[in-house]
Amino acid sequence: MAISDWPEGERPREKLLQRGAESLSDAELLAIFLRTGVKGKSAVDLARDLLDHFGGLRPLLEADRDSFCSAKGLGDAKFTQLQAVLEMSSRHLKAQLQREDALTSPQLTRNYLSSRLRGFPHEAFGALYLDNQNRIIHFEILFTGTIDGASVHPREVVRDALKHNAAAVIFAHNHPSGVAEPSASDRAITEQLSSALGLMDIRVLDHIIIGDGSCTTSLAERGLL
Repeated sequence: MAISDWPEGERPREKLLQRGAESLSDAELLAIFLRTGVKGKSAVDLARDLLDHFGGLRPLLEADRDSFCSAKGLGDAKFTQLQAVLEMSSRHLKAQLQREDALTSPQLTRNYLSSRLRGFPHEAFGALYLDNQNRIIHFEILFTGTIDGASVHPREVVRDALKHNAAAVIFAHNHPSGVAEPSASDRAITEQLSSALGLMDIRVLDHIIIGDGSCTTSLAERGLL
């Protein structure tokens, strides 16, 4: 049965308008994005098949181009639309953060950093540069590495912080394993970076480890800074 033949309260678009996006299932949200199904399947049926194929919404959203486009009902057009949606979401979080003090909006800061780093299949190390009122200046991914770790070079970090005229910085990197527990090397590089940047009067406010789902760990909150 086509979605247009469903009771109005069960159609994803009408349901969203009446009850809000949070009332929709993953399949219903994906169906709105897909807009149409394929022969013999409604958009919701196709969405359910895709979620089963990829193992959930997050793996689908983080799939590379080849994997995404090889799935039935998808292709380059849908892939480009999805990348645009994800980028708009990240920019929205950034715009919100730019209006706030990063230290007084810790969850917003973590959400933004997670949106930038969580999808990497390997470790990626980034820096959120802040002005003297702890407002965001710029975010940059500085180093990427294998799933075993990234090589972080203090000299390059200092050079980049000076380039952006940063007064403070919050570091972040992802753990592809999904476990947000800081390692001994995470603590060691944080100490090295704090010492190097301290010589330039640039404060290291935190180092956030990005794990799976909503899992993050703040070294500052652990008393490791």
